Amino acid sequence: MNTQPLAYRMRPRVLEEVAGQKHLVGEGKIIYRMVKARQLSSMILFGPPGVGKTSIASAIAGSTDYAFRMLNAVTNNKKDMEIVVEEAKMSGKVILLLDEVHRLDKAKQDFLLPYLENGMVVLIGATTGNPYHVINPAIRSRCQIFELKPLQPEDIKEVLHRALADSERGLGKFQVEVTDDALEFLANATNGDLRSALNGLELAVLSTEPNDDGIIHINVEIAGECIQKKGFSHERDGDAHYDVLSGFQKSIRGSDVNAALHYLGRLIVAGDLPSIVRRLLVIAYEDVGLANPQAAARTVAAVTTAEKIGFPEARIPLANAVIDLCLSPKSNSAIMAIDAAIADIENGRSGEVPDHLKDAHYLGAKKLGRGIDYKYPHDYESGWVKQQYLPDLIAGKKYYQPKKTGKYESALAQVYEKINDLMK
Repeated sequence: MNTQPLAYRMRPRVLEEVAGQKHLVGEGKIIYRMVKARQLSSMILFGPPGVGKTSIASAIAGSTDYAFRMLNAVTNNKKDMEIVVEEAKMSGKVILLLDEVHRLDKAKQDFLLPYLENGMVVLIGATTGNPYHVINPAIRSRCQIFELKPLQPEDIKEVLHRALADSERGLGKFQVEVTDDALEFLANATNGDLRSALNGLELAVLSTEPNDDGIIHINVEIAGECIQKKGFSHERDGDAHYDVLSGFQKSIRGSDVNAALHYLGRLIVAGDLPSIVRRLLVIAYEDVGLANPQAAARTVAAVTTAEKIGFPEARIPLANAVIDLCLSPKSNSAIMAIDAAIADIENGRSGEVPDHLKDAHYLGAKKLGRGIDYKYPHDYESGWVKQQYLPDLIAGKKYYQPKKTGKYESALAQVYEKINDLMK
């Protein structure tokens, strides 16, 4: 009896068996053309878990009849790589699938580089991270880089049907009937992870007793029990994590409550409370800002509560904060103002502090804290007096551009406009 998991046994032998990824392996596409012309070059395949990185490597090897070896950049040592190279010297070419290629250390990398250069070893590196961020430039420069997309439910169902029919590698030797809604569940609940869907199907078949008719009947309840937790691809250090955080902030900025709650839910399922807290605090001040300062105060209270009580209850104050921020008026005037001021400074537009604002200790002024010729606003009945505060180089510069999106900032804008008029 073959004890290898179904997902392992069903790995594609040729490109035509690869699920999805038609932008790479479809007829006329880049990997298809490379294989057809037998002009393989080393490549990096990156994408979420379970979308077919190993499958494509296996299919390339099967379609070209080249020797195929699999190693892991972390768990396999340099000696293992030396064995692969010796095989390549004897056979002429070896396709090496190197999982977690972003973890390849310098000694292993330096050993492999000459054989990548001469084409004796065709490296297919697999990683869930963005290779432009995580792969050593020396390796990256010698490889084509291809992004794999999450599989669609129809792609997964196609492979599930194939596995049920295949009596050599799949479950074809069993008499199995799987309901349409069970297949639909397996295809959707694993969130594009074909490996999880296949292993869930295998567990369902092997753990279910046949009925009196000798047939194993798999319904959606059985399928659900075999995938206890719906597949969710979310690595805190991966690109998907930052994409979700970006979608989260942009949904709140765009006042889409339902989208924001969806992304919040994904972050909650990933258990990433620190990222949620940090992003909500940023949003409160960056995107809502002066349009509704009370929302920022409420957000601080909500995230403080969430940190104290932890999950699962933390989801309640977090949801409150998200809804509040979504439906608040928005103003980015504060961040735009400070960024404009910083940009001037970084571009050399600053100048000397006016003499009347300089520290009185150094100027020998009689009144502590008051520079020479400094007009002390509290000495005037209005509490305000006309004088220059900006350096001469940027006198009259206006960084703050108020947005009248809420009562609070509208009131600030009125005061701001009045002072600007008096300063003329």
